[in-house]
Amino acid sequence: MKIVTFNQVNSILNQYLAEVRNINIQGDSLRFRRNIERIGEIMAYEISRDLPYHPIEIQTPLAKTCENVPAVQPVLATILRAGLPLHQGFLNYFDHAENAFVSAYRKYIDIEHFDIHIEYIASPRLDNKILIITDPMLATGGSMELAYKALLTKGEPSHIHIVSVLASQQAIEYLQKTLPDAKTTIWCGAIDPELNEHSYIVPGLGDAGDLCFGEKE
Repeated sequence: MKIVTFNQVNSILNQYLAEVRNINIQGDSLRFRRNIERIGEIMAYEISRDLPYHPIEIQTPLAKTCENVPAVQPVLATILRAGLPLHQGFLNYFDHAENAFVSAYRKYIDIEHFDIHIEYIASPRLDNKILIITDPMLATGGSMELAYKALLTKGEPSHIHIVSVLASQQAIEYLQKTLPDAKTTIWCGAIDPELNEHSYIVPGLGDAGDLCFGEKE
């Protein structure tokens, strides 16, 4: 399984990653959402380099020419609600893509224990398509696994790109065991070393959904 970690190389993405982590900046929800969106745009560009391409003939005002363009458009999927700004960053670049949405949430048993529930899915057929699933935080990897399994009810994709702003090392190791190795690529802004007792990524950035859209009751 290929794993790409963006903050291991110098890129403007690291500026946006620093800002979404920074407690003195992230309180501006508009800026936080836009930074997540910009991270998505950069990641979308990098993933676009892995797509199959073919030449098409173009008529300009002066002559004909050829350009290589994507031979297929991916399906963009996200996990509601926190994934929406990251999804929008991808949609800004893959503007002809089909879209899929899955809801996944933690249902707490007590203050430290929870189950993950899937309650909603809207997706096109996925057979033999390239699937990109975005979720800004991969904490345990459980939500991503369940979202992927829910999407499989719509068909078997040819390749799966898992995209997150931050992932824990535990989530990476979990997904390596549970997702198909030969046709999965994981793209992360950064991989953080641990989870706390509430399964939040440390150092992480807090609750991405709340920072994007306000605290939930």
